[in-house]
Amino acid sequence: MTHGINDTKDETTTDTRDTTTGGERPAYRVAVVCTGNICRSPMGEWLLREALEEADVADVEVVSAGTSAEESGNPMDPRTIAVLQRRGHVDAGWDTHRARRFDADDFADLDLVLAADRGHERALRRLATTDEDRDKIRLIRSFDPDSADSGDLDMDDPWWGDDDAFDQTYDEVRAALPGIIEHIRETRS
Repeated sequence: MTHGINDTKDETTTDTRDTTTGGERPAYRVAVVCTGNICRSPMGEWLLREALEEADVADVEVVSAGTSAEESGNPMDPRTIAVLQRRGHVDAGWDTHRARRFDADDFADLDLVLAADRGHERALRRLATTDEDRDKIRLIRSFDPDSADSGDLDMDDPWWGDDDAFDQTYDEVRAALPGIIEHIRETRS
């Protein structure tokens, strides 16, 4: 059984639907995608949610997923939570996160799909069945002008590293947030 973006909460997924819209689909939906959905993508999900709130951008739902089902049902990596705490973020239900795999059907419910690196971008493009779906896929770091100028758009997987690797991921996500928010403002209908 696969679990999509709109599935309700069960033992392997977390219902991350925006309940502030009365159950209706938000105006804009974003998915952050990495490999297992325990490090980079949940960090991106929570940081983007927080940044959207701080920027007073309403009616945007942010979820995350992985290109692999290997970690499905697992919580966020404790090192991801630790870097968020070290950087002064308040726990916003991080313990409710459960990793899930991104499915081709998810594209129908999304406006923007943010890939952590080119490998994820390729995997997502293989899943996309239409040009419209492929056009939704962007690399997270492509929204950071410094990364875009340098061509260094891949976000290293911190899972293999230490706290410094998680701090680097945090910094890379944060650097991309203003560009992502501006893109959302410009493209949502």
